[in-house]
Amino acid sequence: MPLLTLRNITLAFGGPPLLDGVDLLIEPGERLCLVGRNGAGKSTLMKLINGEIVADGGELIRQPGLKVARLVQEVPHELEGEVFDVVAEGLGEAGALLADYHHVIQQMADGQDVMDRLEKIQGRLEAVDGWTLNQRVEAVLSRLSLPSEAQFSQLSGGMKRRVLLARELVREPDLLLLDEPTNHLDIESINWLEEFLLGWQGSLLFITHDRMFLQRLATRIIELDRGRLSSWPGDYQTYLQRKEEALEAEAQQNALFDKRLAQEEVWIRQGIKARRTRNEGRVRALKAMRAERQERRERGGKASMALQAGERSGKMVIEAAHIGMQYDGRVLIDDFSTTIMRGDKVGILGPNGTGKSTLLKVLLGQLAPQQGEVKLGTKLEIAYFDQHRAALDEDASVIDNVAEGSDRVMINGQSKHIMGYMQDFLFSPERARSPVRSLSGGERNRLLLAKLFSKPANLLVMDEPTNDLDVETLDLLEELLLEYPGTLLLVSHDRAFINNVVTSSIVFEGEGRVNEYVGGYDDWLRQRDDQARKRVEKKSISEKPAGKPESAKKRLSYKEQRELEALPKQIEALEGELSELHAQMGDAGFYQQDKAVITRAQDRLAEVEAELAACYQRWEALEG
Repeated sequence: MPLLTLRNITLAFGGPPLLDGVDLLIEPGERLCLVGRNGAGKSTLMKLINGEIVADGGELIRQPGLKVARLVQEVPHELEGEVFDVVAEGLGEAGALLADYHHVIQQMADGQDVMDRLEKIQGRLEAVDGWTLNQRVEAVLSRLSLPSEAQFSQLSGGMKRRVLLARELVREPDLLLLDEPTNHLDIESINWLEEFLLGWQGSLLFITHDRMFLQRLATRIIELDRGRLSSWPGDYQTYLQRKEEALEAEAQQNALFDKRLAQEEVWIRQGIKARRTRNEGRVRALKAMRAERQERRERGGKASMALQAGERSGKMVIEAAHIGMQYDGRVLIDDFSTTIMRGDKVGILGPNGTGKSTLLKVLLGQLAPQQGEVKLGTKLEIAYFDQHRAALDEDASVIDNVAEGSDRVMINGQSKHIMGYMQDFLFSPERARSPVRSLSGGERNRLLLAKLFSKPANLLVMDEPTNDLDVETLDLLEELLLEYPGTLLLVSHDRAFINNVVTSSIVFEGEGRVNEYVGGYDDWLRQRDDQARKRVEKKSISEKPAGKPESAKKRLSYKEQRELEALPKQIEALEGELSELHAQMGDAGFYQQDKAVITRAQDRLAEVEAELAACYQRWEALEG
């Protein structure tokens, strides 16, 4: 029996319907990704499923006892208190009792006399089976590696999102709704979330712009387009191919319909003789065709963004030598050197809070390094995309933010009317006159891109440009950056975007270590693993300590000697199996299999990695 059934759901807010006869079935264990353009109504559909809004028409059928939980895009500003308190809120009144009990226990540990209050809370907890609920909260906190007594307000953005996920999970939902769960998360947090959701047993409906996240998780893709919902079994790549075919078929069908309509319009306008003898049934059919054509909802146009390259910069753009930065006693950057040449496209990767923005400011000359020096090249024209959108005036209109009072902008040497330029970025005339504060997150990012691209630049600096953008706009932005002849510095947690755009990566690897690698995210992973293996091998065959005669070295027993001889073959076999597992799990159809098969493969991957590490460690010990 389906968990949830939508039948002929309609919903509108004054304009064209956001949901126009929507049908949907969600089965137990499914992981559905909801895709569609910004403003198509994806979040609205989630709110409807969660019971936050009611449809204008249609039928919504829930399985008896169905529990639904929804993780929203933004972290609520009003949340405060300890992590335990925030997570327990997911249990309602019982959660509030658990939070009180938790605090009373802490007060007792501090020596306070609160026995009377403790007895009252214990009595109320027993009445609502509170001890079982307490175990559930503790289990979720442990599973998500959350510090129960930490203050929520002091956590990083990624940890806050993890706490909010825990708050929903303690309800033990049958269906979990995630709206852009990877927004503002670093790569480490995104990888953690992927692995957690792959092992979660409930049903999942999520919205995301992260194509790698989508590819790994989704067992089915559903698309909301012009008020209608369509279902696409299979992975993301299969969806892209079939969607393109469907759009071509739709275009051909519409063209054929329009041709027939035009022919009928010519017939109805023929002379007196034709009108005297015309077929009334044909006239009625023409009226029906006119009505059908009038009701057709055309697919929205694609963004038509264009980058302006400024005057060619000097060949050397940035040269940094042995730079170092510390903050509040913590080393952010330790002895890092790099040379960035004209035309390089450099990605900057690392967890939140490690110093990526600091490095950008140092490389751009906005912040002096505490150690080392930075030299900037000649003829630099810098354009900066700020993830916090500080360059936008909230009270000014969309067009005033770009044209700054003028009605025209210069694009690649040609004057263009501001309204036409904004339509290239999918802003209708009405939307272009609206104040910035009324825009959605995706619209704000498109506006910032429009403002950025209206000025010529030969050094483009982009700090998290992909947040809130729909997939179509992401694809176009990728194409623009690939064709851009200038230099690019890109900070992003979108792994697919990094793989597709950058030519090299600067990676923060902890404790102030910043290293540079050729290629994107996947290339970094491969090179990092190769370097780690080489370090182990080099250490295992290192020279004997100076001054020690050969006889001083401990002789191996016969059993240990045989073990040492067998280790290379064992390591080779494990590495072969590891490569096979990586290939299997990288296959597009891997995550379409039964959950038990996926879990076995993931467990075996962890076992092989642990065995391989143990073999290298043993080899090193025996060689020494």
